[in-house]
Amino acid sequence: MDEVIVHLERIWETHKLTNNGPMAQALEEQLCDSLGLTHLTLTSNCTLGLIAALRALDVRGEVITTPFSFVATANAIVMAGATPVFADIDPDSLNLSPRTVAESITERTSAIVAVHSYGHPCDIEGLQAIADEHGIPLIFDAAHCFGARLHDRSLLDFGTCSVVSFHATKVFNTFEGGAVITRDPAIKKKVDRLINHGIDDEINAPEIGLNAKMSEFHAAIGLAQLPYVSNDIARRGALVARYLDALKEIEGLCPVRPIPEHLVPNNYMFPILVDAAYPLSRDELFERLKRDGIFARMYFFPLISDLPSFRDMASAARDTLPVAGDTADRILCLPLFPDLELKAQDRIIDLLRAP
Repeated sequence: MDEVIVHLERIWETHKLTNNGPMAQALEEQLCDSLGLTHLTLTSNCTLGLIAALRALDVRGEVITTPFSFVATANAIVMAGATPVFADIDPDSLNLSPRTVAESITERTSAIVAVHSYGHPCDIEGLQAIADEHGIPLIFDAAHCFGARLHDRSLLDFGTCSVVSFHATKVFNTFEGGAVITRDPAIKKKVDRLINHGIDDEINAPEIGLNAKMSEFHAAIGLAQLPYVSNDIARRGALVARYLDALKEIEGLCPVRPIPEHLVPNNYMFPILVDAAYPLSRDELFERLKRDGIFARMYFFPLISDLPSFRDMASAARDTLPVAGDTADRILCLPLFPDLELKAQDRIIDLLRAP
């Protein structure tokens, strides 16, 4: 708290509360430096960042995306003026499958929005090849990916754009917030304008935009948190190792832990799949844990394509999304956060062993 107060006092001294003030500028610069990124625009949240990225790329028509994600992914596509088309996921990575994306391409396809679920990377090369072949942008919903690195490069630094979340539940947070990342300065300039009502200067607003700016207060929270991220990720990693060791002895609980070569994970979540060999179903295990004060998450369940706003779309039919459907019915994310005490984790593991 003392460290946060120092930043807040600086805000009071500058009399700048928002509109790309010194705190936001400092956070953008420090994030680019620490993550090795070229261009980054802070936003008030990840959803508005994704809308701004889609608008900056003039995405219209159909956008191929995953049904296995938080609803914000598809909501942003709709709010940007496009139509989501759901394609099935890969059974190992649980991310959008290049094969099903290729099968879903039509003359109306204007973009691909893929999600790095749990901070685990998509088949980036496979998806990029499809995007290049058809001349469409590849946008990564990288909400979960802060701190993850692939081939010694931030996982945020792939695709035409990536959008990351700084929500309170994430590895790095500003309470609420996000950012759009790109290597193209023209895209950066357009995103900057779109998140500020489409305004160029005091008298010119050449396009319709959003109010998606990050305030100085939220940027200050980020500046205070940034020095602790590496230690928090390491602490998460130690907890993940303990879960993995314990699950070797528990039949029917399978960790979703695809660690491709050259990936440095950020240990954001610990998802497992509950198989028929386990004595309880996924839903029964979820309720059993809850009765003991242990709050796991069925994340992602239900599929976006099963929600009322999307289920009548042709691409939402369950029989066209067999892997996503099966995964959503068996997925469970166990508690994982830096302050999780080993004694509490042992209690979780003991309950998993003998539900």
